[in-house]
Amino acid sequence: MPLQRRLPKFGFNNIHRVEYKPINLQDIQKLVDNFNITTIDLQVLNQHGLAGKKDRIKVLANLANGEFTANIQIKAHGFSKTAIHAIEKAGGTYEIVK
Repeated sequence: MPLQRRLPKFGFNNIHRVEYKPINLQDIQKLVDNFNITTIDLQVLNQHGLAGKKDRIKVLANLANGEFTANIQIKAHGFSKTAIHAIEKAGGTYEIVK
């Protein structure tokens, strides 16, 4: 049997690591355009299949194909700096949920 299979696996797994589910502003823009939503929160993302019930959500600003123009309120567990800038530029607000 090869040596790499005989030796035990080792390493460090941080038990306190927080896993976030990334949601792009582009996806939020599609929700606003299709369903005319004014407030994005965890329940709305769960209803539309973008996140699960127990997911921690972080909003990212990956705007490769367009620009974020929705004037809405977004509630999530985390935001990137560019996402905050894009939300405020569009006239919307953001709130960090614990």
